[in-house]
Amino acid sequence: MAIPHAASARSVVTRPNLRRIEVSDLKTALLKGVEDFMVLPTHVLFLIAIYPVAGVIIAAATFESDLLPILFPLASGFALIGPFAAIGLYELSRRRELGLPVAETRPFAPLTGHNAGSILAVGFVLMLILVAWIITAMGLYRALFGSETYGSVFTFAEVVLTTPRGWMLIVIGNLVGAAFSLIALAVSAVSFPLIIDRGVDAGTAIETSTALLRENPRTMVTWGLVVAGLLVLGMVPLFVGLALVLPILGHATWHLYRRAVAP
Repeated sequence: MAIPHAASARSVVTRPNLRRIEVSDLKTALLKGVEDFMVLPTHVLFLIAIYPVAGVIIAAATFESDLLPILFPLASGFALIGPFAAIGLYELSRRRELGLPVAETRPFAPLTGHNAGSILAVGFVLMLILVAWIITAMGLYRALFGSETYGSVFTFAEVVLTTPRGWMLIVIGNLVGAAFSLIALAVSAVSFPLIIDRGVDAGTAIETSTALLRENPRTMVTWGLVVAGLLVLGMVPLFVGLALVLPILGHATWHLYRRAVAP
């Protein structure tokens, strides 16, 4: 009897089917995210405080080092890795959805389980996008301002807001930043929840997430704008508001995944 070729025994991972989603689905996901945030253990708030604390440290280091031009790229680019920072929130929402106990849950258990490699791989892609954004932003600044430095944030803000070079920096910088944000959204919209829920590989997760944006462009771009707007609001009070915004968005992302990816 012939022995089957080893390759025939390999399981083939196919991209999950996607649903058509509308803006109403985004609203539902956000409401469910708020609900999860309200009922899950309070330690979530302290876990997620790592994110704003890191932001404050970045801002302080920037001011101390007199590298003001990199402050905005860092602050805005920091949001690109937000989906990775919310890993624990997806796990908590998953367990609550299944009716499993969450009080003793280790939120970052996915980073030590059998899916850790895939999660870290997608996280690495997001980190590469962040680094590319910072390098591009600094290149744009150098092209417009050369090696000029400023002694205070007020002086720098005045130059940016009142000069043609500053206006160009704002307009072009935001357009380029939007492009990087769109790439990050395509990579991470549902990648991490999909890996946690079904154990797919990183390539399948990114492919599914990218397909979701491609098949629902209007809705997903709206989602990206909602996320960006809420993150900006959270950053305004010295990043502290992110301790509220990020967990809600993290939980909401899980519920968006549930509505977007067919079971």
